[in-house]
Amino acid sequence: MDSAVLLILLAIFAVAVLYSSVGHGGASGYLAVMALLSIAPTQTRPSALVLNLFVASIGAFQFWRAGHFSWSVFWPFAVGSIPMAFLGGMIYLPTHIYKAVLGIVLLFAAFRLAWSFQRIERVDHPRHCLAPTEER
Repeated sequence: MDSAVLLILLAIFAVAVLYSSVGHGGASGYLAVMALLSIAPTQTRPSALVLNLFVASIGAFQFWRAGHFSWSVFWPFAVGSIPMAFLGGMIYLPTHIYKAVLGIVLLFAAFRLAWSFQRIERVDHPRHCLAPTEER
């Protein structure tokens, strides 16, 4: 197997494991991996969609099997998201615009993630939340 193919497979597997561990399908991660490895957008979009559906389906099945699925919560999201996903898929962007938009969105997501970690670290915990071994 070619080393580039092996690198892509390992990176996509790592993204799938990380994203699925928090209940996500991982499409943005797959797109980022494929963009960094110079795969054409005409191949990345359908590949990311299939991978996202596969990983999200596994998570949804496990969620349902554990008894946490609620049709009353699901249906409003499905009614809104399915047609909007179809419409979004119909939008054509030239490759240079697609790459720029993808880069901006991924940078924004990384910034938000880093900013939320800084906020969490700065939160002062009330005295009653400290463990008994910690200094008061």
